[in-house]
Amino acid sequence: MTFSTDLAFAQEMDAQDDLAAFRHRFVIAEPGLIYLDGNSLGRLPHASIPLVQEIVNEQWGGRLIRGWNEGWMGLQEQIGGKIARLLGADVDEVIVADSTSTNLFKLALAAVLAQPGRHKIITDDLNFPSDLYILQGVARLVNRPLTIQVIPSPDGIYGPVEALAQAIDQDTALVTLSHTVFKSAYTYDLTAVTQLAHQSGAFMLWDMSHSAGSVPIDLHHAQADLAVGCTYKYLNGGPGSPAFLYVRRDLQSRLGNPITGWMGQQQMFDFGLSYERDPGLRHFLTGTPSVLSTATIEPGIDLLLEAGMGRLRAKSVQQTEYLIYLYEQWLEPLGFRLNSPRDANRRGSHVSLGHDDGWRIDQALIQEMQVIPDFRHPDNIRLGIAPLYTSYHDIYEAMRRLRLVMERRLYEKYDEGSTAVT
Repeated sequence: MTFSTDLAFAQEMDAQDDLAAFRHRFVIAEPGLIYLDGNSLGRLPHASIPLVQEIVNEQWGGRLIRGWNEGWMGLQEQIGGKIARLLGADVDEVIVADSTSTNLFKLALAAVLAQPGRHKIITDDLNFPSDLYILQGVARLVNRPLTIQVIPSPDGIYGPVEALAQAIDQDTALVTLSHTVFKSAYTYDLTAVTQLAHQSGAFMLWDMSHSAGSVPIDLHHAQADLAVGCTYKYLNGGPGSPAFLYVRRDLQSRLGNPITGWMGQQQMFDFGLSYERDPGLRHFLTGTPSVLSTATIEPGIDLLLEAGMGRLRAKSVQQTEYLIYLYEQWLEPLGFRLNSPRDANRRGSHVSLGHDDGWRIDQALIQEMQVIPDFRHPDNIRLGIAPLYTSYHDIYEAMRRLRLVMERRLYEKYDEGSTAVT
C-alpha cells in the first residue's frame, strides 16, 4: 500500500475499515485522548459494565453462595475454552488461573521436575524480567544443580535464534521465551523454536502475554508443550485480571502442579486429607478464583472472536506499517530510531521508537499532548496498536503531536526520572 502524510489519508482508511464499528463497543471517556497503551492495559468493553453490575447485584447479592453451582465454578474452564480458540488449542487445554507469574512458576517447575537428569534452563535477555525472577526461584527450589542460561540478543531487538540453537542441548530441561518480546515486539517463529527445543528433548514454555489477541497463534501446529499469558493487555480483561495457562493434552497426566490446592483436588468437597489430583487440566488450579475479575475477561474475548484474528492481524500489520511510515517521514530526521523489526512477519502489534531523550519525550506526550504511550528503559517509547479500537486517525494524531513535541522542544522542561508506572 502507498501511504501518505495527509490527514485525508487517515480519514479515508478509517472510512474503509470494516472493523471500525468495534471501537464504539469500548468506553472512550476522553475523545481527544490518543491511547496507544493497549499493549499494557486494554480499554474497557462496554459489555463489562452491566456484567459486573449483574454479578454484584443479582448473583452475589441475590443468589449468594448458590452462585457457585449456578455458573461460578465453571468460569475458569468456560473462559479458558474461549481463549483456546485464539491460541490454536483445544478447549480442555487452556484454563484461567492466578497470575502470569504464578502460572509460569507452576509450569516451569513442573517441567524441570519431569526432567530430573537435566540441569539447564534456556531463555534470552529479551524476556520479561519477571519471568527471569520466577526461573531463578525455580532453580533455588529444585534438589539438584540447575543453571539458567540467558542468551543475549545481538541488538536488543531481534531474538537470538542461532545462539539459542547452539545453546540447547541434551542437558536442557526447559526452553522458555516470550513469543512477542515486550520491548521491541520481535515475534519468534513459534514452530521453528519449539522444534529446536524438542530436537534435544527439552520442554518448550511460551509466554504469550504480548501475543494473545494481537497475533495469530497455533499452538497445535507448533506442537508447543506449555504456555502462559495475561488477559489485561489485548484481551481487555481489566487491570490485574487473572491469567491463563496452556498444557498440551498428552502432558496433563505427566506433569504435576507444584502448588497443590483444593481446586485441583479430584473430589474437592470430600475434604480428604490426602491430595488426589484431578486427571485433567483442572489439577493446575490451586485456590478459589476471583469471580468478579475472572468473569469480566469474557466480554473482551468475545469481541476478539467476533472480529476474527485474521482480520485483526491484517489491520494490525497495516496500522503498524502506517505508523512506521510516518516515523520515517517525520521522526527519523529528528533523531528517532526504529527499535522494532521492520519486517511485519517478525513484529507484534506494538512499535518501539528509540530516542536519547525518550523518557522526557514520553512525559511531554502524556502531560501536554494527550497521547498515552508507555516507556521502557533505556530509550523505548512503545506505541501499542489494538486494532479493535485504534483508529488510523489515532496514529496520525499521535505521530503529528510527537513531531510537535520535538519541533517545540517541549520535552526539555522535563527532568530525567521515573514514575511508579511507565
